[in-house]
Amino acid sequence: MNIFKSHFWYHKSQRNGIFILIILIVIFQSIIVFVDFSSKEKLNTDTPKVLAFHYQIDSLSKISIENRRLKIFPFNPNYITDYKGSQLGMSLVEIDKLLAFRKTGKFINSKKEFQNITTISDSLLNNISPYFKFPEWVVKRNQNVELSTSRDIRSFAKKSKYILTSTDLNIASKEDLKTINGIGEKLSDRIIKYRSKLQGFSTANQLYEVWGLSAEVVGKLLLVFKVVKLPNIQKSNVNTASFRELLKNPYIDYELCKKIFDYKDEVAELQDVSELKNIIGFPLELYDRIVLYLVAE
Repeated sequence: MNIFKSHFWYHKSQRNGIFILIILIVIFQSIIVFVDFSSKEKLNTDTPKVLAFHYQIDSLSKISIENRRLKIFPFNPNYITDYKGSQLGMSLVEIDKLLAFRKTGKFINSKKEFQNITTISDSLLNNISPYFKFPEWVVKRNQNVELSTSRDIRSFAKKSKYILTSTDLNIASKEDLKTINGIGEKLSDRIIKYRSKLQGFSTANQLYEVWGLSAEVVGKLLLVFKVVKLPNIQKSNVNTASFRELLKNPYIDYELCKKIFDYKDEVAELQDVSELKNIIGFPLELYDRIVLYLVAE
């Protein structure tokens, strides 16, 4: 008991101080509880300063929302990935349809063709198609060539009794090609020469790469000739090919060849030909055509 008693034993001045402290606490608590500190004066929120402040807050809020919104930059729809497709609002089924089409080695060359393949809605197409960026030759073809109906095909062929030996673009003869209006001796030679350089057309769209062949004439050709049998292309090993051998690739020029060799010096060896995409300045729009002639072993 003496232990507890020592804690509660105060002299007179200490007891007076504690008593005064208790009184002050009670007074302040009473003031807080019973005194109304609220002002009856109403704040005018329609003053120019208040309105300007609210306008500034709204502007900052709009800027913040705009910064959080997904920004879309021009892109080639042929190279949409799973992540990119989901950002654009495409479903997994729609993305899979696009990827399956691309695995066949074919390209999408118009927004209508993109919708036909992916089956996306009109509203989504209208939202993302303004950002589609196709190669220049595709844009030019879409602007200058309109597909005609089957009855118009006859008007594209010269009126003659010549019977085509084949409609396969890879085995069609000069005479076959010359049945198309706009193709004469020189252009037919040029097409066959380019076909030889490519080791055969892998896609009919490669006709647009033939020098001097207009988009209009190519459109006529494509109404008659198709790539029926894919060519058997002799591929080069990108890891062992010489500089001169790599330059034989119809889609690789001197500058790109040099970049590939510089990259090989950095990584020692490419494990997969898709590593070419890692090269700074590599023309991604030509990737699928370049790798037709390359392997990484």
